[in-house]
Amino acid sequence: MSRRQAALLAVTLAGYLLVLAGVLLNTVLVDLDWSVRLLRPYERWPRLEPLLDTWVVAGQRGPSAIAAFVWLGWRAHRLGRLRPLLVMGIALLLLNVTVGAVKIVTGRLGPHYAQYVGSPELFSGGTIFPSGHTANAVVTWGVLAYLAVRWRRTGAVIAAATACSIGLTTVYLGTHWVTDVLAGWAAGLLVLLSLPLLEPLVAAAEQRLHRRFGRRHLPC
Repeated sequence: MSRRQAALLAVTLAGYLLVLAGVLLNTVLVDLDWSVRLLRPYERWPRLEPLLDTWVVAGQRGPSAIAAFVWLGWRAHRLGRLRPLLVMGIALLLLNVTVGAVKIVTGRLGPHYAQYVGSPELFSGGTIFPSGHTANAVVTWGVLAYLAVRWRRTGAVIAAATACSIGLTTVYLGTHWVTDVLAGWAAGLLVLLSLPLLEPLVAAAEQRLHRRFGRRHLPC
């Protein structure tokens, strides 16, 4: 990992913790959440709802993961390597564990189920913070850009635009608070920035699988 990547990782982690602290301590970030919630974007601009209801599927874990694994499976077959599939699998596993843990601990309710105006709605049995939808979009499409060979920069721009738009779409639809999305962006980016550190694990897993299934070892 380069110094630039390490610095970006540290800044992202700090931002994630600040958003988490802002919600836990009921700061102005919660006021922002409620301001947007009471604005009800889906009621003010209802014509956008059918389109955005469809677009938000690009961030759902099931459809996006299936599409990504189909593509990466084809890539793995062409390259004769399991690395593309392993990188995506490890990234999604890390994301689910880290985001899932915070969801369980915070127990936050979503905007549609909020009970008290001005409250952060924590420890109420919800699973809304951080936004798994947003974090999954960051990781799934970000990993595809990370694994790209010829069009990595273009892929990174497309992945960033997709993740940003999906996060904002969940706010428009009222399924997530603004801070859910901010935390989701940070959580997903943390996983992406950690991928270079996980490459030795990926290489070891690839070698073990090749040996176990009797395939010819290909140098990493």
